[in-house]
Formats: sequence, C-alpha cells, structure tokens
Amino acid sequence: MSRTAHNHRRGNPLPSVAFSLLSTVSLNLMAFPALAQVVPAENHDEVAEEVEEDIIIQSTRSRRRIQAEPLRVEVITREEIEEKALMKPGNVGMLVSEIGGIRVQVTSPALGASNVRVQGMNGRYTQVLADGLPLYGGQASSLGLLQVPPTDLGQVEVIKGAASALYGPSALGGVINLISRRPGEEPETELLFNATSRDGQDITAYTSAPLSEHWRYSITGGLHRQSEQDIDKDGWLDIPGYDRVTVRPRFFWQGDNGSSAFITLGAMTEQRDGGTAPGRTAPDGLPFEQSQDTTRLDAGLVAETPLEGWGTLHIRASAMSQEHGHRFGAVIEDDAHRTAFAEASIAREAEGTTWLTGLAVQLDDYKSEAFPSFDYTYTVPALFTQVEHDFRENLTVAASARIDVHSEFGTKLSPRLSALYRPGPWTFRGSVGGGFYATTPFVEETDAAGLSRLDPLVNLRAETAQNGSFEIGFAKRPFEINVALFASNMTDTVRLEPVDAVAGGEPERVRLVNVEGQTRVRGAETLLRYRWKGVTVTGSYVYVDATEPDLAGTGRRVVPLTPKHTAGIVAMWEKHDVGRIGAELYYTGHQDLEDNPYRSKSKPYYLLGLMGEKAFGNLRVFLNLENILDVRQSRYDPMLLQQRSPEGLWTVDAWAPTDGFTVNAGIRVRFGGADHD
Repeated sequence: MSRTAHNHRRGNPLPSVAFSLLSTVSLNLMAFPALAQVVPAENHDEVAEEVEEDIIIQSTRSRRRIQAEPLRVEVITREEIEEKALMKPGNVGMLVSEIGGIRVQVTSPALGASNVRVQGMNGRYTQVLADGLPLYGGQASSLGLLQVPPTDLGQVEVIKGAASALYGPSALGGVINLISRRPGEEPETELLFNATSRDGQDITAYTSAPLSEHWRYSITGGLHRQSEQDIDKDGWLDIPGYDRVTVRPRFFWQGDNGSSAFITLGAMTEQRDGGTAPGRTAPDGLPFEQSQDTTRLDAGLVAETPLEGWGTLHIRASAMSQEHGHRFGAVIEDDAHRTAFAEASIAREAEGTTWLTGLAVQLDDYKSEAFPSFDYTYTVPALFTQVEHDFRENLTVAASARIDVHSEFGTKLSPRLSALYRPGPWTFRGSVGGGFYATTPFVEETDAAGLSRLDPLVNLRAETAQNGSFEIGFAKRPFEINVALFASNMTDTVRLEPVDAVAGGEPERVRLVNVEGQTRVRGAETLLRYRWKGVTVTGSYVYVDATEPDLAGTGRRVVPLTPKHTAGIVAMWEKHDVGRIGAELYYTGHQDLEDNPYRSKSKPYYLLGLMGEKAFGNLRVFLNLENILDVRQSRYDPMLLQQRSPEGLWTVDAWAPTDGFTVNAGIRVRFGGADHD
C-alpha cells in the first residue's frame, strides 16, 4: 500500500459533533425503540436524590457531589468494588469492564494483555490515574490495569470522551481515576485468599490505622500467581502464567487549618510467560516463547493548604519508573519507561462561582536497548483554567481550557464546555470538548508483537478529537432511568500499514501512518435500575457505530473489534451481616475482524455468571462462577495463524474470551474498622 499524503486539511469544528448527536438521537429512536426502553445501558452515573450517601467527585477538581457535577462522571462505589474484587481479586480489569460503554479489549492473547476502550475509541487514548496522578505512566501499558489489585480502592471515577482539558494529551479518549481508600479512626485489617479452577491464586492484605492526631497510614500488599494453561491442547497457551508481587504504603496528614497531604509509594514486580506450551512449537516448527518481566516503582504527593484572601493552593506531583524485559521468540527487547509530573493550582469559590487555574508539567521518557531509534522524550508544560457557575439552584455551567506546549507536536488548545439542568427528579447534561494525543510507537499491535518489524517513525502528526454528549436522566425511588448520546470525530488517527515486500514476497515490515479523513463514533447508552429493599436489578444496552477511513482510500469501514450492540442484566440481593447473591448475563454482538483468515465477522455470544458470599461474623466465604456457558474463541476457530503476520503475531485478534468457564472461591477476613457491609 502507498503511504498517504500529509497535506490533507486537519481538524473538525465542534458544531459538527453537536449535529452528529442530533443524528444519533434520530437513529437510535427509530432503529432501537424497544431496546432503548427495555434493555438500557448499565453505568454507575446519576444517583437519586433520595440516596443517603453523598458521592464527591475528585476527577474534575471541583469536588462537587455527583448530582451537581456538570461534566458526566460515572462512579463505581466501594460496595461495588467489594463485589467485583471477589470475582477477580488480582486486577481491576473486570471492575471497569462492566461499565456501559467501556470495553476491556485483549491486545495480546499470548500474554493476556488488555487495554480499555471508551465508547469505541482505541485503548491507547484512555488515561489511567491513581488519585489524579499518572502513577502508571503517561501512556499506561496494556498490562497496566491487569497489575493493579482493587483491594485498597475506595472509588473509581470514569470520564468518557476527550478529557485533555483536564489531564492533557494522554486523556484523548477518557480518564479512569482510581481513588484510594481513606483510613478510618480505628485500626482496620482485611485479608483475602482466593483460588481458581484454572490453577490461579491470590492473597491480598490491607491494613490502616491512625499514627497520631494528624497522621494516618494504610498498607496494601498482594501475591498473585497463575499457571500456564493450554486449554484447547493446540500447543499454544490460552492462559499465560505469571507471578506478581505488589506493595503500596500510603500516608495521610490532616492539619488544623484545613491543610492536608497525601503521600503514596508503590512497587510491583511481575514475571509473565506465554506463547507455545513447553515442548511444543509454532506452525513454523520452532518454539515461540513470549514473555514480559516488569518492575515498577512510583511515588506521588497530593497536598492543599488555604491561602488567606486567595483561596486554596493545590499541589500534585509524581514520578514513575517502569522497566520491561520483553521476549518475542528469539528477539529480546529490554526497555524503560519513565514519567515525572508536577502541578500547582489555586481554587476559589465565591457567590456561586468556583474557579481554578494552574500550571503543570509532565515528562514522558522511553528508552529501548534493542531499538534506540524509537527512543523519545516528551516534555509538556501546560496552563489550565476551569470555571463553574451556578446560574440558578438547578442550573450549572462549567468551562475549562488547557494549553499544552508539547516538545514534539507544538502548542495545542483543549477546550471543554458542560452544562447541567436539574428540574425536580430530572437531569439534563450536555458537554462538548476537544483534545489531542501525542503519538508514540505503541499501538495495540506493537504492544503485542514488539518493535522489531516496525519502521522508524517519520513525519507523524498528533491525533486530535472533538466529541460531545447529551444525557437525560430520571431518578425517583425505586427507579433510575438514564439515556446518554455521544459522538466523536477523530482526525489524523495513527494506524499500522504493511510495507510492500521486495519482488512480490510477503510483507515482513510495518510502519505507522496518519490516516487521512475522520474516524467517527456515534452511539447511545441507556440504563434502567430498580432497587427494592436489598435487591438491585440493572438492565443495560449500548449502541456504538464506529467507522474509519479505509487505508486503501476506497471508502470507509467499521472499526475492527467494536461490537455495535452490547447488553446486559445484573441482579444482586444483599443483606447486612448475612451475605449476598448475584447473577449477571451479558451479550456481545457481531464484531468486524481484521486479518483473520477464518472469518471476517465474529459470532455474537453471551456470558453468564453467578456469585455468592456468606458471612460468619468477621469471616466471609465466597464462590464465583464465571462464564458458565464456557464461551471460548477456540471453540469457533483456531487462535493460531499458519504463518506470522507482518507485525510478528502468531495469533488472530481476541474477539471472545480465551479462558472459558472458571470457578473461583475463597475467604475474606476483616478485623476492626467501621462496618462496611
């Protein structure tokens, strides 16, 4: 294929996104009237005014209650985190995958690596934060979420769509902010032991206590192990093996004058192995071991203090160092990623107006021992401001803007405008914004296959996006109903293109190019939730229409691995000091596939799960049945290719689970602290 020219007009005005939203309304009301009413999309968004618990949003910096936040933010509470931690204690992947519009996409079947796609946008555009800090790097690796246990999370906040106005170029598709648990006034300890039918084990521990009148601490640790599994006996490991150790101490200080500080330290090491099973070979007759050894160290600080006559000074800073040892068959790729971040801002509230302005700088550095031509160091100083004004008790408008001066891609402006109107039990939210993404060598394919077949990067432009959303909600006990429409236009998206081989042979090199034209996403999420005493039933439906230009320039195609239709229903019964029982059923529709010799479109499938937990005082016993219908991609087609792809992959893309039916069970023990159940 020929490389496309670089002089195409870039960008698209925000009004076109608003027009697309109106088109999406018509499309979904005409095409899916029954589903929009009967099977709406699950999210953790608006909470009824009658709900006793106040949820304070941290990701937007305004610290408003979720009901009063103009920007749409979806929240997973501590109670929901505890439920999902019983299903997957080793990582937060399952936790975020069950939010409407979120898809955890496997990027490397060999290592089980995954990233998070928000509303049909590529996973590399999603910024993963910890307490507002980039502790997992400016561009979290595709194993990032799989190496974070949910043990010490108090809340998870999700912003969908371009959030560059808040967090810069790494947040083009959205933000997942992992908020830590805050220690209580009494010492608390929690232990969890878990084992799976696929020979996996997890041990996690959390302890917290006051140190003095002003200081408190918490420590979280985990040991996680999974043995290699070749379930379909084809010689290729369907479940990679790994051994992982994590530890994270945190310290909290509260002053007498409203000042506070939070310090976090983290360390993680993991050895992960996949590829061909021991004693087996790939189709070329040679063994192909794929592995990744990871060591990550990080530290962060969040502090604030009142400034008389000025408002409140907020300080945030972090540093992260992550070293990888990659093996792709005979190729060894050792590298190091480092991120440093600092931010200072002043916030003030007066007469219904809250404003914030500040300066930030972020350094992202990558060094490869095997392929130094891909090394980069991005330095990005930024100026940002945010204003929220309550025009009336039930009408709030928020505006934010950020100017990033990127060392590689120049000066970029990222704006956002949001509005909230709340007449009685109704909620109306609207938002439009834009942002950019600083291109790196790491896309899904190179995450999975390494850099050995990638040509040096030449003349790449930053990827940009404009998006908008509109939401209508109604909340009155026992019902909660929500419909959200969204649209995104992306320009200069980067994609891999095979390099033509000499003398008509098979291409064995690839290069990254900016695709001319727009990638467009249109969709809708709907929700219906019913609560009665200890029972909660949630129905979900999500529609996503994502298309992109064909590399050949002949038209448009559906973005691969993006199902148009997903739906689900979740029912949970819970009683204090007794336990809980839950059931869930999820549907995933057809997905267009790329470079798959066995089929061009995937099969739709259902995932059925059951879980239960029984309390015996401080001890709780749990059992979880995951994927009861034993859906596995290898039941439909082989995972293995007969020859390596141009990128260097030996497997097709994962469009369905690869591990099948799994049972996990264990115990959770808690001592001291407040009663959370």
